[in-house]
Amino acid sequence: MCRRSNCYHCHSLSVAPLCLDLNSGFLPFKGESVQKLLLCELVSVLGIVDLFSKALIIMHILISNDDGYQAPGLQCLASILAEIAEITVVAPSRDRSGASNSLTLQSPIRAHPISEKLISVDGTPTDCVHLALTGLLDSEPDMVVSGINAGANMGDDVLYSGTVAAAMEGRFLGFPAIAVSLACGESAVNYMTAAKFVRDLIVKLNKQHPLPSDTILNINVPDIDSSLLEDTEITRLGHRHKSKPVIKMLDPRGKPVYWVGPPGAEQDAGPGTDFHAINAGKVSITPLHTDLTQHQVLETLSDWIGPNKE
Repeated sequence: MCRRSNCYHCHSLSVAPLCLDLNSGFLPFKGESVQKLLLCELVSVLGIVDLFSKALIIMHILISNDDGYQAPGLQCLASILAEIAEITVVAPSRDRSGASNSLTLQSPIRAHPISEKLISVDGTPTDCVHLALTGLLDSEPDMVVSGINAGANMGDDVLYSGTVAAAMEGRFLGFPAIAVSLACGESAVNYMTAAKFVRDLIVKLNKQHPLPSDTILNINVPDIDSSLLEDTEITRLGHRHKSKPVIKMLDPRGKPVYWVGPPGAEQDAGPGTDFHAINAGKVSITPLHTDLTQHQVLETLSDWIGPNKE
């Protein structure tokens, strides 16, 4: 037993037996998430004499979303990813769907600790990730995962999505990021399908090809049982038709109010698109980047404008 009086493992670790995987660099734990392990603690707890000087560290994942910290998709994702990582959740205090990349600049932002690893923020998804990565957390995470969103984020949706925006903020601040959404109807059912897919993907990426910090993976998962998933397809963003008109109503005082109408139907949804993959019962993974420059037009536009005149 470790002689250190403040040893986390001797005094507060209450989990199933450790599963040591020297090849992957992971120490998966079932149950509560755990603190990052120091090499000396591993020696004292596991009795390992020679670890070949290989430092084994548990991954730390920051989770956020746009549906709010109490959303079932986020809770399912956090519980599954806790099998492979230390989890910290920093998420909006309420549903902030459609908040896109907005930051709160004109008023202070309040953060409310709900538990040791769960913080509710009175702000947008981007606020949550920005606060977490620029001072709110005591230690930086290894990556950012946003979701699981109740509804698909495909095609033009990514421009409005708070789920994608939370992942994008992680990317802006130098961390690899994943956004995951469940392509469901009025009510989502199979969050577990998406959560387990993301867990397995993260393990695979870290064993073989760690995700670069300049990459965002936008993942959409069909709302079906895992056993019914057809395959995984790497896709590009499709496109929708123009959005439906706004819905006009009258408030109790007879004054007009408006609801934003539903998104347009699929337009560019052929093979290779995220829409096509989901319609075929496949998981869609779309790599995103933040450079919005239309590079193909640069030379043409320069010809239109002409040389600069002195």
